[in-house]
Amino acid sequence: MTWSDFYLICFALGFVLSLLSLLGSAHLHLPHIDFHFGGGHAHAPHAGGGAGEVTVINFGTISAFLAWFGGAGYLITRFYSFWFLIAFGLACLSGLVGAALIFFFLAKVLIQKDEELNPDDYDMVGVLGTVSSSIRPSGTGELIFSQAGARRATPARSEGGLEIGKGTEVVVTRYERGIAYVRPWEELTNSPAVSEQK
Repeated sequence: MTWSDFYLICFALGFVLSLLSLLGSAHLHLPHIDFHFGGGHAHAPHAGGGAGEVTVINFGTISAFLAWFGGAGYLITRFYSFWFLIAFGLACLSGLVGAALIFFFLAKVLIQKDEELNPDDYDMVGVLGTVSSSIRPSGTGELIFSQAGARRATPARSEGGLEIGKGTEVVVTRYERGIAYVRPWEELTNSPAVSEQK
């Protein structure tokens, strides 16, 4: 086997592994390394990276290294008459550049940092919203509100059992079994406790 054959095999292997990474979600389990085709990650011992982070040594970077290393090495040995160590060094450099490009693409574009969720951001008590479907006496209507940057809807009932018309601004006073119990905003602002604070 010549050096150009070796580089061609590395290129073909890297190319095939890259295709597997794009097309499938198969798994390859090797001792101490767990590769997930299509998942864009691999866990290697002591490689670093927590949840939502990309390790430097992952399936995408390994397949990119092989493809770029093999492709550059084949072209260099086939069309230029470099000493084999210089050709090998240039092929390794090319492979590292390709792996680095893939790593930075994965880390900066595809993988988002995990955002820690705060349960208080999703607490329904105190949420201000608008009744979108009238709440009949002792009946259920619908409440539209904004929470965590999104517009949401939930079933709603009147806290006092009274009718609340469509378009009325209300405040959630309690939330049980997926139903918001609400009071009109005007009723709360006109209450004696609020008036005394003013």
